[in-house]
This record gives sequence, structure tokens and C-alpha cells, in this order.
Amino acid sequence: MSNDHVAIDGWTAAGKTTVAKQLASALNFLYLDTGAMYRAVAYLALRNGVDLDNERGLIAMLAQHTISIVADTSVPAGYRVVIDGRGTGERLFDPDVAAAVSTVAALPGIRAELVERQRAIAAQGPVVMAGRDIGTVVLPDARHKFFLTASVAERARRRQAEFAERGLDVPYEEVREQIAERDRLDSTRAVSPLRAAPDAITIDSTDLQPADVVAAMRAAMDAAGA
Repeated sequence: MSNDHVAIDGWTAAGKTTVAKQLASALNFLYLDTGAMYRAVAYLALRNGVDLDNERGLIAMLAQHTISIVADTSVPAGYRVVIDGRGTGERLFDPDVAAAVSTVAALPGIRAELVERQRAIAAQGPVVMAGRDIGTVVLPDARHKFFLTASVAERARRRQAEFAERGLDVPYEEVREQIAERDRLDSTRAVSPLRAAPDAITIDSTDLQPADVVAAMRAAMDAAGA
């Protein structure tokens, strides 16, 4: 496996997806948001009525479905999630799916299955991969590692704005509480808890535009001899 990869980890709504997409485009690397794969599992669990903490049931469910991430610059996310040959549109970003993701992502069997799929994608060539355990677990040998953070207030504002753009009226305090709970679950789960890799460069995006974050990453990569 090449180690010319870029691993971007960080908290919910810290800007990982936007930044990773822009950086991948600038580098002409494949872009993969691993969070989309966990969202797909959560979506399938809700659709099929499988309990979110039923690891055996979820793994059996996954065996019956194919999940693909397809690059598509015509959509805001920069990719489409295709399940069984059908696009999921914006459904994976609805509040009920967002609320279910952490429970599913905490299951060791689900993480093992998806990590294997993520590594298989990276084995095909250089990739900018965004998620919560990329630099620590999925691609620990990645040449460049970054960890994005931002204040809870700013992340809640961003996520509420995303909902509003899609016509969803979700109160700010509800979004803030959901993000705080996601932070708690992500950082305290037994398997692959969210944390910065020891050799990752941490960037606080609270007061930065995505282009500023990308510029900081490019500068760090240039300094490292990318």
C-alpha cells in the first residue's frame, strides 16, 4: 500500500469533508469521506428495522447490500453514495441518520468491515481520506496527517446552516446538543476512539474559511517535501 496518502481526521462539522474534497481536487488524488460509509450503514439499519446496537444483525444486513462511493463533482459533497446500484441523494444527511451514526460506528464488527473496504480503496492509489480514525487506524502510515477541530458553537452553526440549505428547520440548540453527544460518543468508544494521531498536524478551523485550511495543509505538505 502506498503511503502517499493524506489522512484528515476531526470532530463532527469541523470541515473535514469540504477541505478534503478541495485538497483532493488540488492534488488530483482520489477523495473518500469514510463517514459516508458509516452513514450508509445507519441508513440501511433504519430502513430495514435493524436495531442500531445489534452488531450481528447489522453485519448480516451488510452482506445483503453493496455500498459504493462514486466521485461526482456535480453534487455539493463531491461524491455520491450508491447502495445496491441506487443513489441515496441527500437522505444520508438527514437528522435521524446523523443521530444514529455514532451507535453504529462504535460496533467493532462494523468498523472492521468498513476499515477493510477503506484500505482496499486506498490500495488503488493516492487518496485524501477523511474520517475519525484514518491517521490512527485506517491509514497509520499515511505520509500526511491532519486533525481538524473547531468550537462546538461554530460547528453547530455550520451544521444548522447545512440543514437549512436543504429545507430542514432544526433548532440550533438541538443541533448543538446532537454534536456534543456525537463528540462524547466518538471520543469514548472502546474501539478506535476519535483522537489526533501523534504525528498529525492540528488545525483549528473555527475562524478559517475552507480555502485557508487547504492552504495551511498544502504549506505543511510542501514543507515536508510532498
